[in-house]
Amino acid sequence: MASPEFARQIAGYGLTTAGILYRLPDHPSILQEYVWQDYDLSPQFPELKRFLAFWQAKLEGRLYRVTVAHRDLIGPAELSTIDGEFQLH
Repeated sequence: MASPEFARQIAGYGLTTAGILYRLPDHPSILQEYVWQDYDLSPQFPELKRFLAFWQAKLEGRLYRVTVAHRDLIGPAELSTIDGEFQLH
């Protein structure tokens, strides 16, 4: 049986990383960063939206900025043909 992560990749999920800048509750002028990473669907990002909804409902630090990077892990191979031959001795 395949791992749950592999099954999600086959279903179209890719690795998503979000850099979340938020204001400290006791010192609102200071920003802190939290890095979140999980498998998610691009471009809707339902897992990230669920996490951010949890953050806003349960945590005190107000969100300032969220930067998202996404990479599909399973996809077509990036191959190209080359004219020539190399010999190694």
